[in-house]
Amino acid sequence: MQYLVFDPRFGAAGDMIMSALIALGADRNEIFRAIKSVSVPTVEETVRNGIPALSIKTNTGKTHRTLTDIIEIIDASDASEAAKALAKRVFDRIQKAEETVHQSHHVHFHEVGADDAIADVLGSCTALLSLKPEAVRILPLAVGFGTLTCSHGVMPVPAPATAEILKDSSLEVIIGSFEGELCTPTGAALLSEFAATFPVADKSGKIIALGRGAGSRDPADHPNILTAYLMESAADETTIDVLETNVDDISGEILAETISRLMDAGARDASITPLIMKKGRAGHLIRVVCMPKDSVRLAKLLARETGSLGVRCIPMAKRFVAERKSETVTAVINGRVYTASVKHALIDGEIYSRKAEFDDCKRIADEAGVSVRDVKRIFEEEAWSSR
Repeated sequence: MQYLVFDPRFGAAGDMIMSALIALGADRNEIFRAIKSVSVPTVEETVRNGIPALSIKTNTGKTHRTLTDIIEIIDASDASEAAKALAKRVFDRIQKAEETVHQSHHVHFHEVGADDAIADVLGSCTALLSLKPEAVRILPLAVGFGTLTCSHGVMPVPAPATAEILKDSSLEVIIGSFEGELCTPTGAALLSEFAATFPVADKSGKIIALGRGAGSRDPADHPNILTAYLMESAADETTIDVLETNVDDISGEILAETISRLMDAGARDASITPLIMKKGRAGHLIRVVCMPKDSVRLAKLLARETGSLGVRCIPMAKRFVAERKSETVTAVINGRVYTASVKHALIDGEIYSRKAEFDDCKRIADEAGVSVRDVKRIFEEEAWSSR
């Protein structure tokens, strides 16, 4: 499993995120094509407190816009549909925060409505998707302290909009550490949306690549950089997620189809258990076993198929997985020779179970005119006797 880790211990801004992803290996041509309608950027190598990093300059002007104006620019861009959708969700987070701060549904974006902010968001979203991460993890985000001066005058750090964005996110925040605005509203919204769109459980892994993006300032007391890591964790067949939801208004046909679709979509197992729910209603518990990387996708599928308003996730459960191997076994039934696959399960190298594949047994039973149970028994006995 490959995933991205962002380390914003010195803060985050749109240009820092985009340049870190470019340094990590994101498709530069695709990024520049996506933002060409609002920016002709330049990228250069720089150093912050002795640490090399990339710095991107979008070379744009300042314009005040509404969310509708920004959406029109995003829609008209040459970015992918997925990048456009991700960028719109980022600006939606900023819009909600601005509405809360100004107590109005008719806000104009100032700094975050300028061409450079649109380029940062659209470019960062395009960069992230070009790396095709399976998940994204955000380490604790430093926001700084003190005051800042913006179009509304002197404001506290973190800025009110930044604080609102982070309040509605899942990110952990560090207030303090260094004076000044370390995290902008754009940076907060980007990292919040990345974490929500590509959730990942805390885990260790191997660093495959890293990239550092520099901010525009160069303070003496800390390196103004954001680091992004491409990580790889080994597949662990003993670690799974368990998804559950209770339903009381679904027919048997839909329940059966839901299980089928979940299995086709990559679930390791899926089951339905009858139960008595609140007010004595008869219902069902649907339980899905899946790999952690598939849990969000399958939870969404489970919700869509059942109409459930919530899906519980029991993350990173441990399971016992026996060593397995299969072999082809030959047996004579009613004078004819048949072959079937038999699965062996082992503990410490010792076989403790042999099971004939049901589909093979059913096919043979139909051809030989005997019961499936008898065919299954014959092949399993043959497998044990040839031990």
